[in-house]
Amino acid sequence: MATGSNIRTYFNGTWHDGDVAIMHAADHGAWLGSSVFDGARCIDGLTPDLDAHCARVNRSAAALMVEPTVSTQDMVAIARDGLARYPRDAAVYIRPMYWAIDGDATAIVPKPGGTGFALCLEEIPLAPPEATVTLGRTRFRRPVLEDAVVNAKAGCLYPNNARMLAEVRARGFGNALVADAMGNVAESATSNVFMVRDGVVFTPIPNGTFLAGITRARHIANLRADGVEVVETVLSFADFEDADEVFLSGNMHKVTPVTGFEDISYQVGPVTRRVREMYWDWAASAA
Repeated sequence: MATGSNIRTYFNGTWHDGDVAIMHAADHGAWLGSSVFDGARCIDGLTPDLDAHCARVNRSAAALMVEPTVSTQDMVAIARDGLARYPRDAAVYIRPMYWAIDGDATAIVPKPGGTGFALCLEEIPLAPPEATVTLGRTRFRRPVLEDAVVNAKAGCLYPNNARMLAEVRARGFGNALVADAMGNVAESATSNVFMVRDGVVFTPIPNGTFLAGITRARHIANLRADGVEVVETVLSFADFEDADEVFLSGNMHKVTPVTGFEDISYQVGPVTRRVREMYWDWAASAA
């Protein structure tokens, strides 16, 4: 299912118009879920951290025992070649993907040397600055490395995220604030999370249960360069109930202000607005 429009797909060494078929029914990725992806953005001709996203999809593939076959440099070049086919002001989602084609004698373990690769571009608008979200509690938690490949951006992790979202949406919330295995806050169902209290920014410390995102790291660096104290630490749900501001951080929309958590309400505050402003200032300066 396509999320956006005006799709172009790089597959088998060439560009194709549209949402083309890239997988066979017997491919390991289709049958047994050995697929990984990453997501970068092109907004007004800017492609912030594109190289970091391309490098991460190679790490994700290796974590699933899928042999990465395209270098970061070549992947960036493929993406830029495809983006040249869009208007400069197009908002494009950049999605490189790998999957295993063959399994070993048991079929379960991916077989080295058989890897599928595609890079999909599709126009998906950036959320408007006034867009916000509310968060609810979910009974589902983030897994740990002993249970799942949480060190990869893997397709097989997303059914857990989907049931989190479905549960909280049924209660009228837009996203879920999710616990790790110990019951502390990890992230939302779709993005990393930050909170602000008394001018200090806090975010859950990476503990192996969630991906500490590329955009998350960029926000932390920008805030610290701007003289804002950022603390990575263990955070409880009670900490979020006492927060002055909360915002989500992810590649798709970069910064999403949170206006409520269960029965707690927040204002879209000055730190959240500043984080968005600094991100795009940095993106323009890095172009």
